[in-house]
Amino acid sequence: MPRQGFFNSVLSGVRERYEQSLLEDVKKDPLPKHIAVIMDGNRRFAKQLHESIDKGHLLGKERLEDFLDWAYDIGIKIVTVYAFSTENFKRDSEEIEYLMNLYANSFNDLIKDERINKNRIKVRLIGKTELLPESLREAARKAEEFTKNFEKYLLNVAIAYGGREEILDAIKKISKEVKTGSLDPEDINEKLIEKYLYTGEIEDPDLVIRTSGEERISNFLLWQSAYSELYFTDVYWPDITKLDLLKAIRDYQKRRRRYGK
Repeated sequence: MPRQGFFNSVLSGVRERYEQSLLEDVKKDPLPKHIAVIMDGNRRFAKQLHESIDKGHLLGKERLEDFLDWAYDIGIKIVTVYAFSTENFKRDSEEIEYLMNLYANSFNDLIKDERINKNRIKVRLIGKTELLPESLREAARKAEEFTKNFEKYLLNVAIAYGGREEILDAIKKISKEVKTGSLDPEDINEKLIEKYLYTGEIEDPDLVIRTSGEERISNFLLWQSAYSELYFTDVYWPDITKLDLLKAIRDYQKRRRRYGK
């Protein structure tokens, strides 16, 4: 075996042992129930490989499939991924069209994916869905209908999503109820507002992970992440590994969540 191949083999073995050891440690302590992910870095990853932007997005989509396998295998019950923001509509029209088709195909593929049925994963599209092409909305509707009675895991896919827009939409819906007299303003509280958010009344994310080295939440889950733990990594999204996920969870487990106390 060439020297370089030998060293690569040794490094691979060390990595696998470290990953297994970290997995065992992670499972000894309470896991985050809900992880939210800002999947950033597809375009920069593609540029690094001298590939097209479309190729970067395709690799990112494939890595999401891996990430979900890792998360559910570890025991994470809810995953929310930030796939496309309302601000992303400012991008080149050809890139947007490619992404919309990629997302539509992904939702269509979910129905045929045996892992979805085997693991009982409920799928939901969240965001300003009226901004999306009908082909994508229809594909998402079919996936939501197919998985509506699944209860073991939940996957929220945020497309055409903006945290400020989400809060504004909730305020508008509540205002309409107040205007019609079906809601007393005195009854407006946090629980009521959460009911009108895109995410509904599911648990807030315990941990928010962002890839690519950027350290901001970029209008993602502004209300829901008020007390979330934030974890930033320099790894581009298509290059994230199970070991990176385990490191994020282990970092989360070492923190003391005070909730203002």
